[in-house]
Amino acid sequence: MSDADKVLITSSEEDEAAQFVIEPKEEKPALVYPFIPLKNVVVFPRVPIKLVIGTRSQLALEEAQAHYESRIVVAAQRERDQVPEGSPYINELYTVGTLVEVTAVQKQGDGATSTEISVEGICRVRIDNFRTVSGHPSRIQLVEIHKLEELGGVVTPEVEAMMRHTTELYSQLGTLSTRVGADSVDQANSLKRPGPLADYVAAHIPKAAANTTVPDKQAILEELDQFQRLESINVMLAGEIELLEMDNRIRNKVRQSIDKNQREFYLREQLKAIHDELGGELGNESAEFRKQIDEKGLPEDIKEKMLKELTRLERMSSASPESNVVRTYLEWVLALPWNESTSDNLDIANAAQVLNADHFGLDKVKDRILEFLAVRQLIVKAEKKVRSPILCFSGPPGVGKTSLGQSIARSMGRKFVRISLGGVRDESEIRGHRRTYVGALPGRIIAALKQVGTKNPVILLDEIDKMSSDFKGDPSAAMLEVLDPEQNSTFTDHYLDLAFDLSEVFFITTANNLYNIPKPLLDRMEVIDISGYTEDEKLQIARRYLLPKQLEAHALTADFLQAPDKVLREIIRHYTREAGVRNLERKIATVCRKAARQMVEGKVKKLRLTGQMLEQFLGVPRFFDEPQDGQALIGVVMGLAYTEYGGAILPVEVAAMPGRGSLTVTGRLGEVMQESAKASLSYARSRSKELAVSTETLDKLDLHIHLPEGAVPKDGPSAGITMATALISAISGRRVRSDTAMTGEITLRGRVLPIGGLKEKSMAAHRAGIKRIIAPMENKRDLRDLPLNVQRDIEFIWVESMDQVLPEIFLPEDVPAALVAGAVEHTLPDDVPGENLPASNPEVINPPEPPAVSCDLGPRTASDPK
Repeated sequence: MSDADKVLITSSEEDEAAQFVIEPKEEKPALVYPFIPLKNVVVFPRVPIKLVIGTRSQLALEEAQAHYESRIVVAAQRERDQVPEGSPYINELYTVGTLVEVTAVQKQGDGATSTEISVEGICRVRIDNFRTVSGHPSRIQLVEIHKLEELGGVVTPEVEAMMRHTTELYSQLGTLSTRVGADSVDQANSLKRPGPLADYVAAHIPKAAANTTVPDKQAILEELDQFQRLESINVMLAGEIELLEMDNRIRNKVRQSIDKNQREFYLREQLKAIHDELGGELGNESAEFRKQIDEKGLPEDIKEKMLKELTRLERMSSASPESNVVRTYLEWVLALPWNESTSDNLDIANAAQVLNADHFGLDKVKDRILEFLAVRQLIVKAEKKVRSPILCFSGPPGVGKTSLGQSIARSMGRKFVRISLGGVRDESEIRGHRRTYVGALPGRIIAALKQVGTKNPVILLDEIDKMSSDFKGDPSAAMLEVLDPEQNSTFTDHYLDLAFDLSEVFFITTANNLYNIPKPLLDRMEVIDISGYTEDEKLQIARRYLLPKQLEAHALTADFLQAPDKVLREIIRHYTREAGVRNLERKIATVCRKAARQMVEGKVKKLRLTGQMLEQFLGVPRFFDEPQDGQALIGVVMGLAYTEYGGAILPVEVAAMPGRGSLTVTGRLGEVMQESAKASLSYARSRSKELAVSTETLDKLDLHIHLPEGAVPKDGPSAGITMATALISAISGRRVRSDTAMTGEITLRGRVLPIGGLKEKSMAAHRAGIKRIIAPMENKRDLRDLPLNVQRDIEFIWVESMDQVLPEIFLPEDVPAALVAGAVEHTLPDDVPGENLPASNPEVINPPEPPAVSCDLGPRTASDPK
């Protein structure tokens, strides 16, 4: 076949397709008509319909009116997904269409590009080929067709029954759908042949259901058997009726729900209008509360209670005092972080960097925090729920307990809030007041959560040992639920009367003295003891933190004020004697103030501190490296005490004078310490023979035991061997070594019992320049917790009885022959290998033991661990 025999085909204006070339068929139909493609429309014979055509189709219309008696062939286009890419244009159309007659033409308006035409189907046709009008500039599409004859037009009883069933279904469809009118149903009932009835019903089925799409209607058009066509129509009608019934049921349910919501909305609007007329603004406020309740994501039980409270608020007068109570309650509940939380930064390297940047030393505390982060990281990967620990930082003031809590929060990426419990004596401070009281508010825990806005902050409960109780209740009892990981997931504040989950809160408590904390509360916390710093650690803290901080606070530079390590060490030794660094910071601040004044007065341009300048700036040194009296004295023994401010030196003085054998104890000693004094005297009397002292002499001596700093309360049994030694020295006239201190509890038989706080006491002795310490043998296990420099500078003498104490404390020439005992175990400074000892740590994980054994030099009565 040559190129001249091929026919050029163009697409319609509705589908700007490319040109395609089609091979002509061998047998060409005799009928040729203009062609208009249709989208989403199927035209049936004997059914009038209106069509809207575009500009190029208008040319086909004009051609039909001019030469083809207003007759046009129309056919539906296939859907895009049914046509392969690159197919000829003829494949984009259904090959069975309809020959129609144009009955009316109406322009859409001035300047409109579309035209509305009314057509009526004549018969089914099959499109065989395309061609264009010869010489026509717009290349109008013509189609070669032949008519399709319908089959089965005889009306048999079976066909009549099928037609009756069709009209019944169509009538039922008319009752369900507003798109099928009564006139259309009557018209369908008037048709007496199956083919026209099927075509009419197919053309008038609404397009609301999936079974009435263009492909389905096209299948009806292509069906030439009238009976089969009627059966297909009945199936389509039944499916459409079923969908419409289901749709009506859904619409009725939705309408009922909407009617209920509209009724509630109408009533609320009425209530709002009434309140507005009365001068209130509850209408807007109520809507805002309701919106917040819906958006807050509250648990269902809490949400239900909030809606009930809101309903109460809406029903009461705005002038009622109760309305303010309910309004405040709603505001508090909606302000709490029920679901808001921050993401934990579980990067252990970052946490370690933050902790080391903020604090020097405290290795065990830092290790505990890093362990917690590591465990939490594993639990998060396993998608399990983790309970935050309850930590208690115990130690003297100024060692960094509070600031350590801030560093922990910063290292974890959590928000931080501090609650001071010092002086709290009302249980309502923790649990809140019930709403029946005037001015009731939630407790401090709930208030703190509202302040930070998250449910997983770090909450520091500062000075938990300073809480007390009175007739209003015991706040420490209320803390039992707060600090119990097994219970605080349902913590109930009296004001809220709702269960709030505190299990994600990281609670940290601080205390100076564990003995003031009730045992049940202490049992719920993991105690981390942060004892005092050594001199070397204080030097590093002063160099790295305190001095730069004070220089910045006083607008000075490091170039202007230079403080060598020797000068800082002198401040530490001679101007401060404390477990922490608070006084050290004050002394450094004093130096900075003096330097700033000299700078402003123009006396110096650069200042390098020396030992002579310290006396000018800070005055005469208050402390000395060695004991003030270096002589061996009679009746004076250096003891060691453990207070809430750290370790301290506790000198014990005994005077013996003629009298009647009485015993006087002064220095504000507690009952336990007075009993230790009596036990010491009984031991001395029982060993009078070995001490070379007659009982008659003791009966004629009055003994007076005094502990200096009489204004400070002291108690605890750990000064037992100290008082016994001082008594024996006084009554026997034997001299006591001035470089030795001791600690230990004594029994009537002279046994030396263990004590607590050995680390703090040893550090106090080290600060005072003590070279030897006598301690109970059972405390030898605590030696490893001591800083390395303390172990290397002090000789420890471990004893089990007073018979071992006296030969070590008296001068050699004053030791009675009867008391010369066997070898006593010593820990000499030279015996301490550096590589086998732990690094200097300023804290001990094991807390001091109970208040049964302590000497307290602090401002309040406390007891020593054991």
